Amino acid sequence: MPKIYTPIDYTLIKASKPHPENTEYKISLGYEDWGGIKPEYVIKVQMVYDGTVSGRRSPSYPAGTNDYKRVTEATEILLKKNNLL
Repeated sequence: MPKIYTPIDYTLIKASKPHPENTEYKISLGYEDWGGIKPEYVIKVQMVYDGTVSGRRSPSYPAGTNDYKRVTEATEILLKKNNLL
């Protein structure tokens, strides 16, 4: 099976409780195949459990935490680092 997403650069942010221990958000920039002629350059946020990216779980930010803000700030830093902001 061909690879759908190829990250170029990424950062990891620790997720707050009530996420399980060793849960992180992976924020990355990379190329994703959308079925077109060429892959699209995208920002992707994924859940990571015990060092493994979960392909089936969308990111979720527990209410009452600053996870969303920390992920957003990390995304902006990654974009600036790659001259996209």
